[in-house]
Order: sequence, then C-alpha cells, then structure tokens
Amino acid sequence: MQHIDSIYINGEFVTPHGEERFELFNPTTEAVIGTVRLADEVDAERAIAAAKAAFPAWSRTTKAERIAVLKRMHAAVAAREDELLEAIVTEYGAPAVRGRWMAQYPADVIAQAIEALESFEFVERAGSAQVIMTPVGVAGLITPWNSDAGFICNKLATAMAAGCTAVIKPSEMSGIQTQVVTEALHEAGIPAGVFNIITGRGEVVGDAINHHPDIAKISFTGSTAVGKHIVESGARTLKRVTLELGGKSPTIILDDAETDRAVPLALAAGFMNSGQACVAGTRILVPRSRQTEFEQAFVQAVSKVQSGDPRNENTDIGPMVSRKQWQRVQDYIRLGVEEGAKLLVGGEGRPAGMTQGWGVKPTVFVGHNQMRIAREEIFGPVLVMIPYDDEAEALAIANDTTYGLSAMVLGSNTERAVRVAQQIESGRVLVNTMAHEPKAPFGGMKQSGLGREMGKWGIQAYLEAKTLLVG
Repeated sequence: MQHIDSIYINGEFVTPHGEERFELFNPTTEAVIGTVRLADEVDAERAIAAAKAAFPAWSRTTKAERIAVLKRMHAAVAAREDELLEAIVTEYGAPAVRGRWMAQYPADVIAQAIEALESFEFVERAGSAQVIMTPVGVAGLITPWNSDAGFICNKLATAMAAGCTAVIKPSEMSGIQTQVVTEALHEAGIPAGVFNIITGRGEVVGDAINHHPDIAKISFTGSTAVGKHIVESGARTLKRVTLELGGKSPTIILDDAETDRAVPLALAAGFMNSGQACVAGTRILVPRSRQTEFEQAFVQAVSKVQSGDPRNENTDIGPMVSRKQWQRVQDYIRLGVEEGAKLLVGGEGRPAGMTQGWGVKPTVFVGHNQMRIAREEIFGPVLVMIPYDDEAEALAIANDTTYGLSAMVLGSNTERAVRVAQQIESGRVLVNTMAHEPKAPFGGMKQSGLGREMGKWGIQAYLEAKTLLVG
C-alpha cells in the first residue's frame, strides 16, 4: 500500500493544504493499492505564485541554458524507466509491450523537445521589423490518466523550451506514476518554481488554474466536454489555449486493399492503448462489395487478440483504468445491441478466464454511422464496421463526425490512398502505416481540439510574437 502525502511547489515536496484522500486501484485485481492526498485551491494559489515568481529569470535564460536543464531532465527521467513501467502496469493496467513504450516515452519526448529547441529561431526579420518570439508567461498544464507521465513530460519540456514556467495538474488516478516522474524532475535540479505539480480534482485544482489571472496559457489533454469548459472559463482572462481532445477516428479500407495487411493495421489502430486512446481508429469503413470477406477476416483476427492480465506476456488489451470506465464501455456495448448493430465478435462481460478486474472483450459491431456507438467516443476496445458503396460515400461517412483528430487510409494503390487521405477532415492521417513522427504537428480539427503540439509548432504555442521597429 502506497500513501502519497506530498505535492511539489517551488522546488520542494510539501504537504498539501487539501485534506481529501483519493484511493488508487489495481485495475487487474480491483484492489486498493494506495492513496493520494489531493491538493485544493490554496495549493493551486501557492503553486501559481511560485511559477509567477520564477518566470522572469527563466524567461531570460538562453537557449543553451534551457537545453542544459532539459538534458538533465532527460537523464533523470530515463533512469526511472523500470520504476515507471511497474507503476504503469500496476496502476493503469497497460500490457507489457505497451507499458514499456509508455515508460520510455516520457524521456523520449524530452529529447524531442531538446531537438526542436536546438533548431528553433526566436528572432527573425519581417521587412524592416525584427520579430521576437517571447514566452507567454505561466502555463497551466492539465494531463489525463491514459498516458500520465508522457503528457507531463511532453507539455513541461515544451513549455520550458519556450521559456515558460508551469503549474501541472495531473490526473488524480495516476498518483504513483506522477510521484515517480516528480521525483525524477526534482533530481534534475530544475530551478525552484519553474515547474510545480499539484495533484487534485479537475473541478477544484483544474478550475483554480483555469480562472486564475496569473495563468497566461492552458494546455489540456482530455475530453471534449472539459475542453469546452476550459475555453469558456479561460475567456474571462483571454488565456491562450491548446486543447487535444476526443476523437472518433475513421479507418477507410479501400476496395483494392489486401485483407491480410489491412485487417491487422485496422485492429492495431482501433485497439491501441487497450482502446483508451483519443486517436483510436474506432470506425472501420469497408467496401460493401467485400463486406462478408472483411467480416470473416475481422472475426478471425479478433479471436487471436488476448484481453486480460497485463502481466501476461501474451496480453494485447489490458483492463480499463477504473470501474467507472469499465461500466461505461459495458453500457456502450449494450447500447450497440439495443441500437440494432450486428455484434460480430466480443460483447458484454469480462474476457474468458477473467473473474475479477476491469477487463473488456475486444468487440466489433457492424452498423451505420448514425448509431451512437459510431458517433460518441467510447474509450475502450469497441469498434464499429461501417460498409460503404463507393469512394465518395466513404469520404462522406469519414467526415460525418464532430471530431477530427486522426484517421487512416488502407489500400494497395498508395497514390490513390494519399488522394483520399487529403480529403479527410483530420489533424493527422496515416496511410498504410502506424508510424509516428514527433517532428510533425499533432492536434485536431473540429471538436477534437485547438492548436498543435510537438516539434516547432509545440514551442510556438507557448510564445507570442513581438514586433520591434527601430528608427
């Protein structure tokens, strides 16, 4: 049993003013494995004051000075990989392969921020003017539970690269992962106040950050509903906002696609991170002329996907993060049946052999795009196959959504697949690949978000352009 009794403010681990205890669970066993003492509004005020006091000095550091600090951060976080992996598997339930990637990712994104900073130009000419990119101020960084450590390190490293200081509110459901990362960042010797981490509830600490006049920018990853609330509350002080929100990503399988290549890629996109991923390809569009063929192929492929104990090396899909999330997924599976969708494989209940824990059967429906299971983000391993008659209808279905975060096109003719991809309304489109390019911008269209992260675009999001004219 682990009891986390501190938060991090102004370079020190301190006892929160808040007194609420939040229980942490092992999603595989449903057992309580620890508690976190949550921060409150008073703690948020202290953290914001510390970040504000540290901002003048940090904002004036040189690129070389920031890189030196970021390199120390990278080394310290990388050294905690095994400890972080254990926390991720125990607290979040990620399977071994995914968990290892999640444990390496926090150090990787710091290295990527360093690379982006090394080539970033803070001053350029615009005619007779000099344009100076200046840090916006104190950033409020709000991170989700589905990749807690990675989001903390990505947002923080980028904000610091730009010259901003930060107040971070991680998910209270990720207390052990947060503690590992916080200890590593402390060991890196970052100047006091440059980063502050206060674990608390969104409606308490999150709202305090959203409303505070000394927070100049919010970077939030999470649900679209909360993102809208942040925009509304932040408008009172005209906060700069970057939002990476929900998705209902389409995977278009073209009529010339090879089944044995397309099906594994479509399932990898749909079931990534146990389905608890905003970019998950949860709508699979298949040509009606080959519908029976693809139905059979998906049934066969999904029968080999193992859902259950993340410590089993053969597990592909781990349990949902919480009982609430498990119940949400079960409700959507039941809803799909009630809506008249054809249950191709999977269904309600735990996977075979799993008598406890929040495991979900990998599930695929056949339905149409107006069903709720095809329009609403489920955040679990539940996919909807939607048949289409021609390319034009495939694009119409793909774009008939309030979201626009990610998409995939699969087909034998790459030139044609790229042409289709260019017509999808999405911040990112993958063609015959699951590759990720960290130098490229990442973010959503429509209600999937505002702004972009990663690469030079991520740094730009924490900067304001100042025009200087000298007579």
